[in-house]
Amino acid sequence: MPHSIAVPDACRWLTQSLLSPSPAPVILDWLFDEDSLTRRLTRLSSNGFSVTPLFEGWQPLRDDECAALDLPPASMGWVREVYLRGHEEPWVFARSVAARSALQGDGLQMDELGSRSLGELLFCDQAFTRQAIEVCRYPRAWLPALDQADDLWARRSRFDRGPLSVLVAEVFLPSLWHAVNDNPENC
Repeated sequence: MPHSIAVPDACRWLTQSLLSPSPAPVILDWLFDEDSLTRRLTRLSSNGFSVTPLFEGWQPLRDDECAALDLPPASMGWVREVYLRGHEEPWVFARSVAARSALQGDGLQMDELGSRSLGELLFCDQAFTRQAIEVCRYPRAWLPALDQADDLWARRSRFDRGPLSVLVAEVFLPSLWHAVNDNPENC
């Protein structure tokens, strides 16, 4: 089941310059790192990285997603929700969305990724450009039931290639911070 919520409970996405108060330096480092999160998680897990799909399908996008993609409210889009895992433990919940109109005829087959990383695909395709990273405290209702918690840090950014825009949001789960604290040399 996809995760959605009404607008009044939505978080306020902020760029680093508007973030106040700032989180701890280690959290800031992970939130605003512009390199591939997949590669960083692979390093942290000593190659024990995997992707577990939770939901993939067409649905109306949330209002905050429509605004970030310059779409009218309730536009239809492809939604992909996955866990990014280290040593089989969920470290990051990721939600990626793209407008139906932009995906059709573009050649990006988001519905065929399975357990492959979308982030790696976006970073390997030089035609994609990444927009600014925004962060927020992710609403618990937007998370899978097993990971619903308050005040989890999340980041998102839009990747553009011609008329196609893919919005990728990544929520850092408490298990990631335990792994970071246990393995600071692999970060």
